[in-house]
Amino acid sequence: MVKAQQTELEKLAGLGPKSSAMLRQIGIHTAADILAAEPYGLYLQLKQVFPSTSLNMLYAIMGAQENRHWQDIKRERRLEILLRLEEMGIP
Repeated sequence: MVKAQQTELEKLAGLGPKSSAMLRQIGIHTAADILAAEPYGLYLQLKQVFPSTSLNMLYAIMGAQENRHWQDIKRERRLEILLRLEEMGIP
């Protein structure tokens, strides 16, 4: 069985096929797109299109932007992120 070639988004830290497919559905197709985007705005767009999007996706977006594993973002910045989401009124 031949493994499918990774997309440009999947080459970023923390993004796999499922998260990359979700991002493409909201217009994020390249590494440059995700690097230029505001992570909370992307997360909000994803939540609108895919209501079951978990907080891990926000961690993954930030990880991709910072070239870090999403679990590092979660461990180090979880409280900051949760407070920001609360300020924005995003559950």
